[in-house]
Amino acid sequence: MSSPAERYAAARRKAAQAAQFPALDEFALELGFDLDDFQREACQSLERGSGVLVCAPTGAGKTVVGEFAVHLALRGRPDDPAPAADATTPPARRKCFYTTPIKALSNQKYHDLVARYGAEQVGLLTGDNAINGDAPVVVMTTEVLRNMLYAGSSTLQGLAYVVMDEVHYLADRFRGGVWEEVIIHLPASVTLVSLSATVSNAEEFADWLVTVRGETAVVVSEHRPVPLWQHMLVGKRMFDLFHDADAARKHDVHPELLRYTRDTVRRLELGEGRSAGPGAGRRGPRWRGPMRPDIVDRLDREGLLPAILFIFSRAGCAAAVQQCLAAGLRLTSAEERAEIRRVVESRVTAIPGEDLSVLGYWEWLDGLERGLAAHHAGMLPVFKEIVEELFVRGLVKAVFATETLALGINMPARCVVLERLVKYNGEAHVDLTPGEYTQLTGRAGRRGIDVEGHAVVVWSPETDPRHVAGLASTRTYPLRSSFRPSYNMAVNLVGTVGAEPARALLESSFAQFQADRSVVGLARQVQRNTETIEAYGAEAACHHGDFDEYFALRVAIAEREKAIARQGQTQRKAAAVASLERLRVGDVIRVPSGRRAGLAVVLDPATGGFGEPRPLVLTQDRWAGRVSPGDFTTPAEVLARIRVPKHFNHRSPGARRDLAAEVSGTGLDRHGGRRGGRSRQVSGEDHRITQLRTELRNHPCHACPEREEHARWAERRRRLERDTEELRERVSGRTGSLARTFDRIVALLTERGYLAHDGAVTDAGRMLGRIWTEADLLVAECLRRGVWNGLSPAELAAAVSVVVFEARRDVDERASLPRGPVADAVDETLKLWGEIEADEAARGLTATREPDLGFAWPVYRWARGEALAKVLGSGHEIDGEMPAGDFVRWARQVVDLLGQIADSGGATTELRSTARQAIAAVNRGVLAYHTSG
Repeated sequence: MSSPAERYAAARRKAAQAAQFPALDEFALELGFDLDDFQREACQSLERGSGVLVCAPTGAGKTVVGEFAVHLALRGRPDDPAPAADATTPPARRKCFYTTPIKALSNQKYHDLVARYGAEQVGLLTGDNAINGDAPVVVMTTEVLRNMLYAGSSTLQGLAYVVMDEVHYLADRFRGGVWEEVIIHLPASVTLVSLSATVSNAEEFADWLVTVRGETAVVVSEHRPVPLWQHMLVGKRMFDLFHDADAARKHDVHPELLRYTRDTVRRLELGEGRSAGPGAGRRGPRWRGPMRPDIVDRLDREGLLPAILFIFSRAGCAAAVQQCLAAGLRLTSAEERAEIRRVVESRVTAIPGEDLSVLGYWEWLDGLERGLAAHHAGMLPVFKEIVEELFVRGLVKAVFATETLALGINMPARCVVLERLVKYNGEAHVDLTPGEYTQLTGRAGRRGIDVEGHAVVVWSPETDPRHVAGLASTRTYPLRSSFRPSYNMAVNLVGTVGAEPARALLESSFAQFQADRSVVGLARQVQRNTETIEAYGAEAACHHGDFDEYFALRVAIAEREKAIARQGQTQRKAAAVASLERLRVGDVIRVPSGRRAGLAVVLDPATGGFGEPRPLVLTQDRWAGRVSPGDFTTPAEVLARIRVPKHFNHRSPGARRDLAAEVSGTGLDRHGGRRGGRSRQVSGEDHRITQLRTELRNHPCHACPEREEHARWAERRRRLERDTEELRERVSGRTGSLARTFDRIVALLTERGYLAHDGAVTDAGRMLGRIWTEADLLVAECLRRGVWNGLSPAELAAAVSVVVFEARRDVDERASLPRGPVADAVDETLKLWGEIEADEAARGLTATREPDLGFAWPVYRWARGEALAKVLGSGHEIDGEMPAGDFVRWARQVVDLLGQIADSGGATTELRSTARQAIAAVNRGVLAYHTSG
């Protein structure tokens, strides 16, 4: 209990703060809970007029700071005079834009703000929705704000605050550049509120924000409001990863866990309990970890539900639900099941019964009613939204999810389970980074509900507990810019500010800021090296003469000798290759060196292929395999010929033995008198070397008794000079690298007519500036060349799909296309892409991605009104039919591009009309099921 004096002092402090920060005091009273120190510090900075960067763990309550910016905007200017009793003029209205990286998060935040401030005060702008866009508070995806800035939208008038939620997204290699574009282009009058996960270089990011946005306060909190306990599940036993908090700080794994996992690995290696299945006798039994239903049941018994179980595979998530259903798991009461069915039925009323069957509705509902669900990008968006709602309400108890769930959606759980620490990133299977581990496990522990959160890693023999301890203890990761100029960005920048100011703007990006920061360290190293080179030069000085000149002669001789040796080696290899190409079946040759040295007979000459010849041979030691030119220091010489049986099987030991005996029976000498010696071609001394050696002997420094000591210092200096030159090249490569890329893009756009030679933006350039897609230049070229003119609505949807769609995995064969106009338009698109790619390669630019034909049939059939089952079955997928969620996502991207074509000044009136008809044809059924949230 505090004393009356302490309570009085606390009340005085609180009153003083309320007087200094009246807006924050109002806001805090409305919240209904006490602000954390980091939230209060950030909000106070905002009320003082400073921008703010807040870095805190997932679930710590960063968004409160963003909501305070909304409160400040709606409150009006603090210096507005109070209206008189009869005044009718309201205080000047200010706006706040709240940006998020994904539509689902925008929808969620929109509903939160509407519940608090009312629908008339809050708007929503995403690719799918436009609700009350002129409201004082508008929630939007970051791309929408970027497009507004380039278009000079009137909606920006009165904008006072921009909240950038999940600002660490600027590291995203596909979309991250948009965040930097917005930060750079926002008017100076706008106060920026940046909310980020904990990153290790927050100060560096803040330093950059100060350079481009002015005063910015940095508020970093690594404190989790709900403590997180880390565990490992080894078979049926659950262990704490750390003994206590002190051990966690030191990365010291719990000794009992280490001992148990080592014993388990040892038992596996010794083959205890070896199973009798095929192949079981070689490496001991295959480890079988706990079954997924057993894990969920265990969590239920220990009071750790609701839980998110991350599996990193869509198929794995669906299979996990099926396994739990097959095991008879039921996690809900009768009342909860009735409420789940009521919620689901109210949300799917618009979906026809035949579509529900195709979407696996009944199996999905069965899982939901038992408290089980999957959550991944392949699901229909409305199904995902229902899962999120039921999970947040505590009706669904276990969700099997891919890592996409970690991207900002507010779905906290009591426990998070990681089945593996490896995920597929679209190109390869890679280990989770500390940042990804922190993002995923950060979901555990619901503020105001749970006393503590729990993260469980399922152990396997490949999982080292010490590696997990490293992931768990590394709370932060560095933020790295992924910004690079694009064609659309270039024409917009040039059109807005001119070519030279545009270069300067690019050089103010976080990408260039980081490159320049790294250059500082390199430049310091160059300076240190230069000083050391001078010291080495003093040590190498010789009183007999110019030692630099003398040492240069020694270097020239050494380099000439190396060049002659390389030339001889190249000639020898060419001779060996030529000799191997001439071999025939039955030729007996001598392998001069290596482990296979000795006589051998040719079984397969392997001629006519690409690359070096690698004939299959059998040695007299009965080894059969392919030899390469590297095994021959001299050309292969045919010494004799023997008959090789027509269907000789070199894998048969008996056949090898008989033929090897024939090779030995030729009576040839195994080593041929010289044991792998090289043919030393003495073709007379090189004239240039003779001349250099004469100059060397005649040089005054040659007679110096300390000549070799001087030479050692000179050699050190030469090596350091070489290293320093490499550092200088790295410095010049990084300094202004974005500006050089921008110059190349401008040159390409000028040559293709998007920019005039005086730097002005042409009509074609203005059209390109309104195309927002990864293949912006290719779309612009298709519009200029009339590639899509004359197509029907369904044909147009199919033709434009090839520039937006990207298959999840590479498929070897090319996807088929609807015959006729679609195939012709796609062929023309591919031809244009080839021309653009050639231009890009000539200028050293990153190539535009090749069009992908895999979505043409599904969207064509859908736009023609065909049934969902037939449409999903026509996808060019490795695993069978296309998942409904993928279909909806790509169809929406096609609709988005069709919308841009419909509004494009570069399209004909007929094409714009067709694009609008195509949008109407595609926006039906499953595409119309999404709500405003």
